[in-house]
Amino acid sequence: MRSNYQKLPVVLLWHMHQPQYRDALTGRYVLPWTYLHAIKDYTDMAAHMEANPAARAVVNFTPVLLEQLEEIAHRVGEHLRTGSPLPDPVLALLGPDAVPAEPAERLDLLRACLRAQRKQMIERFGPYLELATLAEPLATLERVSYASDQLIHDLAVWYHLAWLGETVRRSDTFVSSLTQQGRAFTDGQRRELLSLIGQLVDSIVPRYRKLSERGQCELSVTPYGHPIVPLLLDFQAARDAVPNMPLPQHLSYPGGAERAQWHIRESLRVFKRAFGSDPGGCWPSEGAISRSTLELLDQAGFKWAATSANVLQGALARHDPKAARDSGSYNRPYRLPGGSMVEFFRDDTLSDLIGFTYASWHGDDAAHNLVNELAHLARQYSDSEPRIHDAAAAPAETSAGETAGETSGKTAGETESPAGAARPSQGRARHAVLIALDGENAWEHYPFNGYYFLRALYSLLAAHPLLELTTLSDCVARGIEPAPLQAVVAGSWVHGTLATWMGDPAKNRAWDLLCEAKIAFDGVMAAGTLDAAQRTAVEHQLALCESSDWFWWFGDYNPAEAVSQFDSLYRRQLVVLYRLLGLPPPDSLAQPISVGRGSPEHGGVMRRAYAR
Repeated sequence: MRSNYQKLPVVLLWHMHQPQYRDALTGRYVLPWTYLHAIKDYTDMAAHMEANPAARAVVNFTPVLLEQLEEIAHRVGEHLRTGSPLPDPVLALLGPDAVPAEPAERLDLLRACLRAQRKQMIERFGPYLELATLAEPLATLERVSYASDQLIHDLAVWYHLAWLGETVRRSDTFVSSLTQQGRAFTDGQRRELLSLIGQLVDSIVPRYRKLSERGQCELSVTPYGHPIVPLLLDFQAARDAVPNMPLPQHLSYPGGAERAQWHIRESLRVFKRAFGSDPGGCWPSEGAISRSTLELLDQAGFKWAATSANVLQGALARHDPKAARDSGSYNRPYRLPGGSMVEFFRDDTLSDLIGFTYASWHGDDAAHNLVNELAHLARQYSDSEPRIHDAAAAPAETSAGETAGETSGKTAGETESPAGAARPSQGRARHAVLIALDGENAWEHYPFNGYYFLRALYSLLAAHPLLELTTLSDCVARGIEPAPLQAVVAGSWVHGTLATWMGDPAKNRAWDLLCEAKIAFDGVMAAGTLDAAQRTAVEHQLALCESSDWFWWFGDYNPAEAVSQFDSLYRRQLVVLYRLLGLPPPDSLAQPISVGRGSPEHGGVMRRAYAR
């Protein structure tokens, strides 16, 4: 068996993000996805690592998600103590109040309780399927009055049971008793389920903090509101990968560089408040980078940033087409000349296998297949390079007066080959495989929320003689050799472009509305009429408006319901911004931006690295 320093480093990065779903006008959550993913996916992902001390991963939290988790846990706790209103109307179905009698509101709640993955989350449970079959014909304004309170309450219980993590389902006796009972749930049982949900949401941050403290989990962060930083900095970045892309009417986002820096600073503040330490790395929102974005992150002190191999491919193709075709150019870190931060580029193929393909496989078979793919890479790379050893790896020799990293513009540890390309110095490894994807959206398509796949994956990786499960900060600290990143083509983990957030007429209109709001913001801030608390409030509200998520959903290729929901929420966020500024919202915010007509894979919440 090979010793650890001979193994190929493998890093799993799970990105946890939900945009701000709270309607700032009412204080209620418009969509339930934050707490639902907390009780299912964030809970299960922590439990898998807790169950296997050899498991390691990078877990990336967005600050806007951390704040929502804190608020929801607090408000559920307050409700249980004092009877104060619950933050979400679907969650409130577990509370003591009667189901609303108004037909439209009643219909919204009935439909919400059916919004679960059909095969894995409804058909899996006989009683839930039976209730859903009864409810579906009643899900119209004309018929919803025939749906009794008991039917809707029972549906709400099953909806939340189906959204519980598999590790909770297998360990909690109360959940087992509800599952066996099947129907006719009492007020007391609904309250106890609500209490469990509150406890699970409240436990997320402490559990990951503990995993970090014991060395199993590296925690990283994304700029505060999940903005597309390259577009905040320069709209022209969208044309880096798509030269003829239509742009918004505004030439640029006003004060974009200052706003990008604000998002980065605020992310560090929120992260440290939650986890008690500074993050070593950053997953930029949607893996969206440009040269200027990487330079900002480097200046902020991050040791690493990560994105997608399709972005690297575009960069290499521009600077060195031969390198772009060389498989050895991938699954290795890079660094901008003169920079300190290391850039990692995920393996898109392996990441998309988890995100899309393996959901239809048996979990153990999928895990073995992925590990076999990684072992093949380990053998391939072992034929061409020395393996990483430890942090004391000898640096490359330098000429008198030079220090590592300052040798005639070369990155530390590089020498010059006859052809002028950098090559690794003796004793330094070059390759590490990063697998990165959403940590929440894939699992509802897997049987048992991916339980068997994840359990087997961690076990197989931890025990494999050719592979070492590790973290990105460990890869940086232990001396994996970065290659020079001579060119950067602005792009993201979706097709290597920024077209998911700009170019479509609806997306561009949304940007123009945001630009107009930012101009109004700048005017009020310059006038000095707001006190410190008011300035802080409007800065945070602007950050919510700058989130990437609104632009993701605009476009007729997306589902009608999702487009309508996110369109409305985006415009309401802008309305609140104007009101906080003391200005009347423009009439344009009363008009829908986009209409959805599509039926994309996984409902549009995830997209493959390459277009199919």
